[in-house]
Amino acid sequence: MGGCHVSLFTESRLMWHFILMRNFIYISLLLLLHLGACHSSDKGTPLARVGDEVLYEKDLEGLLPDNISPQDSLVWVRNYVNSWINTKLIINKAKENLKPEQLNFKSQLEKYKNSLITYAYQTEVIKQNLDTAVSNEEIENYYLKHKNDFVLLKNIVRVMYVVINNDKKLSEQFSEYFHLPDSVMLDSLEYNSRMFAQDYFLDTTQWIPFDELLKNIPLEVYNKKLFLENNKFVKIKDKQHVFYVKFVDFKIKDDLSPLALEKENIRMILINKRKMELIREMREKLYRNALNKNEIEIYYTYD
Repeated sequence: MGGCHVSLFTESRLMWHFILMRNFIYISLLLLLHLGACHSSDKGTPLARVGDEVLYEKDLEGLLPDNISPQDSLVWVRNYVNSWINTKLIINKAKENLKPEQLNFKSQLEKYKNSLITYAYQTEVIKQNLDTAVSNEEIENYYLKHKNDFVLLKNIVRVMYVVINNDKKLSEQFSEYFHLPDSVMLDSLEYNSRMFAQDYFLDTTQWIPFDELLKNIPLEVYNKKLFLENNKFVKIKDKQHVFYVKFVDFKIKDDLSPLALEKENIRMILINKRKMELIREMREKLYRNALNKNEIEIYYTYD
């Protein structure tokens, strides 16, 4: 390594070079100051050496993350070089201490390579041919045929609730809204909740876990099943707030999960089944075509 001379650049020039060229030359030059490297090669400036192996600036091309600042790029390159050195040291030590058969990964690497190629091709087949449109009828039919697969693991509710300041007049108004006919009640609650409520939830089409409701509303519940069976409307107060809760529907743990809650899950199940069927058909077609073209010969039997 002796006998070589490395030109020094100022920090400002390094930064300017990065901005104009967006490459690794100035980074490697800076690292040379720390590593004392002074090789030259068709791979460019060397950045580090372990034994007979050298890491060059060309080896880093395409690896630097996009939209990274000059300062962060310096840190990234230093970390990469340190990681490369540590990895090479471990590999060299392993080669010194492991038996030849322990270092033979040819078979495993070939299997891994084949699995990557297979996965890439299957992904492209799915991308080009998969129909992701799933009708409501398909979803409902699957749900009815697989009810045992849709058992609730927790209590769920369809509910509306409103939280307001503990003001007598405001409290009386909201009490009236909750006792209006359903269609009028919802319109009144939506309009007034936007103006006066501290918190509210009025989407009764959505099932939510009962435990999530209890995080927002301080209900006293000792037996969740009994509470849900015996309460349709609850109004409670503390020093600052009034809480209104109207239960529209509920399902107890271990009940059949409602279709509305499982719809997206079923849609993904059906799409995954289509993916598997596409791959199966692709494999069978490849095999049949190869047989017809005499590209396959089997030289053994199962006798």
